[in-house]
Amino acid sequence: MIEFRNVTKQFPDGTRAVRDFNLVIPAHKTTVFVGSSGCGKTTLLRMINRMVDATSGAIEIDGVDIASRPAVALRRSIGYVMQNAGLLPHQSVEDNIATVPVLQGIKKRDARARARELMRTVGLDESLARRYPGQLSGGQQQRVGVARGLAADPNILLMDEPFGAVDPIVRAELQQELIRLQSEIGKTIVFVTHDVDEAFLLGDQVVILEVGAQIAQVGSPSEIIEAPASDFVATFIGAERGSRALRLKKTARGTVVVDAQGRTQGALVEEPG
Repeated sequence: MIEFRNVTKQFPDGTRAVRDFNLVIPAHKTTVFVGSSGCGKTTLLRMINRMVDATSGAIEIDGVDIASRPAVALRRSIGYVMQNAGLLPHQSVEDNIATVPVLQGIKKRDARARARELMRTVGLDESLARRYPGQLSGGQQQRVGVARGLAADPNILLMDEPFGAVDPIVRAELQQELIRLQSEIGKTIVFVTHDVDEAFLLGDQVVILEVGAQIAQVGSPSEIIEAPASDFVATFIGAERGSRALRLKKTARGTVVVDAQGRTQGALVEEPG
């Protein structure tokens, strides 16, 4: 479990990116921070592994204040996946994945064997192991990034808009791959996105943020969609427009569900019995 207690982050230029933030992130679930650019969601994520240190307040992992742990050791114990994968261009796929285990003292041969296992786990063919990042597609690179984040078998996996730079078809594939992976490995995942549809698809717990990392609402996707906490939330999630503004329409062949533009989204089917 990760807990933020009265956390504030003010940068040297005076910008207060996070103001008095409090949140419990449950273990073995996916929590998604979603909000517009500049709302502080990435700052929150990076404070968990001390890439950014809080100005005040405390962040605890399983009851231990992360400020009491050496920053480098903490980072190596937490998986991190970023946009554009962030792979080392001069290293092969398997060596990219093996980077953290090698730094932790694992023999390179064993780390490479683990890398090939993870390639299978994330849906990559082992024939790609000796290729370099520049020889891969964007979707393949992101899969390598996920495998690298899992290489040290961390309890926590941080994901900073990891699918934002790929095309919509590949993005949908990667989202489904993450759902499958999480069902198998049960990590504590903290995911950052500006896409509310992605947040609702992936998140067990969704945290909608306003400027300054102020929580507008936190809950499951169903709780937020069914009962937006404010006009801001309703507008942000599109409750009154687009794909979530649904209504029933009678047709000659039965009842269908249409969106705000009148486009049919599906048919209403009665359950037997």
